[in-house]
Amino acid sequence: MKNINSYDFSVQNLGKATISSPIMMSKNTGDKFANYVNESESILHHIDANLATGETVVSSHINAVELAGPREKIYFNPAHVHASIVTCGGLCPGLNNVIRAVVRCFWYRYNVRRISGIQYGYRGLVAESPFEPIKLDPDVVDDIQMKGGTILGSSRGGGKKVAEIVDSLERMNINILVAVGGDGTLRGADEIGQEILKRGLKISVIGIPKTIDNDLSFIQSSFGFDTAVSTAVQAVRGAHVEAHDSINGVGLVKVMGRESGFIAAHTALAMSDVNFCLIPENPFDLEGKNGLLRHLRERILSRQHAVILIAEGAGQGLLEKSSGTLPEPSSRSIAKTDASGNKRLHDVGVFLKERIAEYFTKENIEVNIKYIDPSYIIRSAPANPNDSIYCSRLGAHAVHAAMSGRTRTLISLMHNRFVHIPIEIAVAERNYVDTEGSLWRDVLENTRQPVSMKNI
Repeated sequence: MKNINSYDFSVQNLGKATISSPIMMSKNTGDKFANYVNESESILHHIDANLATGETVVSSHINAVELAGPREKIYFNPAHVHASIVTCGGLCPGLNNVIRAVVRCFWYRYNVRRISGIQYGYRGLVAESPFEPIKLDPDVVDDIQMKGGTILGSSRGGGKKVAEIVDSLERMNINILVAVGGDGTLRGADEIGQEILKRGLKISVIGIPKTIDNDLSFIQSSFGFDTAVSTAVQAVRGAHVEAHDSINGVGLVKVMGRESGFIAAHTALAMSDVNFCLIPENPFDLEGKNGLLRHLRERILSRQHAVILIAEGAGQGLLEKSSGTLPEPSSRSIAKTDASGNKRLHDVGVFLKERIAEYFTKENIEVNIKYIDPSYIIRSAPANPNDSIYCSRLGAHAVHAAMSGRTRTLISLMHNRFVHIPIEIAVAERNYVDTEGSLWRDVLENTRQPVSMKNI
């Protein structure tokens, strides 16, 4: 038996929970009534075994992860609570579902009557913000789950103005902040939580992970990801029809995936018509004996059509080396990063379309290229049923965590169980497609593309 890397999953509490929860549940098992979550209930982050050697890899005690859910005792008196929710960063399917779930759980389960929606992300909390908070109640959020986007609006930036944000929370007498966002948003939430504790304030900061790229660590799946794949599949289906029905047709589809190619990988598995799946984790060459263009040529000559699915972050090194006309992100007119701190990317889809056209022209082979970029259609789509269910449960668990006094805590799904994760741990590293793992192996089997398209 041996231990794996240790992570301290202990979550912070504002203080001892001494108030009886207004949610009526059972403390006993076997009585057919829903139960409270016991404070000692947890799951192991990791367990593995090698049956051939008899070696077992187990998590140490410190790797135990606290289960999420309603507690018998809560920290906040519901009558005194002023809760708030903020949505930050790019749009993602399911944002309205999360807002609705949070509001309804506060209102109906805990009888909280002061709920504020912060407009346009953290920028709605900075000192000079012109955006007034929106008063939320069940009537306001009724049916918003049917729409894409977020009724609160969203924006990037503002999260670094930590002192101003905490000043605003104090001024508004807010004692619960639910922050919905990705890596940058959650880093900001953790820094806000640190500043709150430094000031000795009793304000809970709870994060709900929102990253359509599905790249947050210790998160089994981010909400909106399932919808994103479903919508991307429609784009790939269209690209395949266009390619198949054209003379030497090439369908080229670009999807989200700045550093992690999960959307592309899952879409390729969902649609067996993808012949080349290109992700940031698996670099490729264009030219040369083993380059993409050579393999694409062989595909066109043998089957007269091809579908290429590329994540937006793939092939960025090729563009940076290119002497083409696309502007470099380091040029004086273009910032190197966006307001969330993400590196600005070249449009690899346009670049690849142009290079494919140039290559086949030189080869004197007619091709018809159809380029589809469904990125904003995917981001703005309403959540599908799977994501809608997931968002409802995430939102409710966020409320339970906040009312129990947890802070700097993220709601996560791990081993199909909802758990509490310290935000600091979740944002410490990104989640990537393991090119030696089963997911990528299955993609290679489905596309039948070469294991590597690098010239070694």
